[in-house]
Amino acid sequence: MSVATYEEVLDLPNHPEKLLVDVRNPNEIADTGKIPTSVNIPFTQLEESLQLDDAQFKDKFGRSKPTRDADIIFHCGKGGRAQKATDLALTLGYRNARTYKGSYMEWAVKQSN
Repeated sequence: MSVATYEEVLDLPNHPEKLLVDVRNPNEIADTGKIPTSVNIPFTQLEESLQLDDAQFKDKFGRSKPTRDADIIFHCGKGGRAQKATDLALTLGYRNARTYKGSYMEWAVKQSN
C-alpha cells in the first residue's frame, strides 16, 4: 500500500496533475477547514462520482476527471474513510490511488506549529 506523506500533500499546489480528495462530509469541512487544493467528494458519493463521465465530473467538481493512471490521494478526518476510499478507487481501476494516512488531523496539527 502506498501512503502519501504530509510533505507530499504540502507540495500539492506545485503538482496540479495530482488530485487530493477529501472524503469527509461537507459539515465536517465547515467545522474544521480544508486542505488547500482538495476536492470534496463525500465517501458516500465516491463510487458514483468516480463513474461519472468526464463532462459530468468537471461540471460537478470543477476539475477534470482523473484518468485511471492519475495520482489520487484520499484523506478524511483521521484516516479510516480515506483508506476505504483508496481501496474503492483501486477496485474501480485507479491504479495510483493512495491514502494520506495522517489525514486532516495531522495536517491541522502540523500547520499550527
